[in-house]
Order: sequence, then C-alpha cells, then structure tokens
Amino acid sequence: MAKKNSRVTSQPAAGKASKTLRSPSTSKTSKSAAGSALSQAKTPSKQTSSKAATAASKTLRDGRTSKSSKSAAGSALSQKGGKKGK
Repeated sequence: MAKKNSRVTSQPAAGKASKTLRSPSTSKTSKSAAGSALSQAKTPSKQTSSKAATAASKTLRDGRTSKSSKSAAGSALSQKGGKKGK
C-alpha cells in the first residue's frame, strides 16, 4: 500500500511555480511540473501523478531550465507517492 502524502508546496516554491506558469518562454514540461506543485500548495491529500513526476524529472535534468522552474519541479517530485504494493 502506498504511503500517504503529508507534504505541501511551501509558499516560496508556490511563488516560483506561479512565476514558471506565467513565463511565456517556459516549456510545457516545466509548466506541467509547476502546475502540479502549485495545485498542492495547501492540499496535503493530493499527490503528484506519474505523468507530472516524469515532467518534473525532465525539468530537473534539463540544463536550460531556470532555477524557479527547477524549484517548482523539485517540490512536485518530492510529493510523489511511494510505489504501490502488489
């Protein structure tokens, strides 16, 4: 059984996620990760989906990504639930 997520996106990370979403030059991948992080700003019951976690991982590995986008991606990735048991 997957462990419940008790983490929420911090205010500074939510601000960076918002900045990422407003930037016209930000990639769709980074915006996906930022949207996931922002949606979890005050909702500990939400978890990052597998699709958003993949986007966050790609964002973190991309050397062209801004610090704000990487912060939002890291927040989203940290809220990914554990693997489900069989």
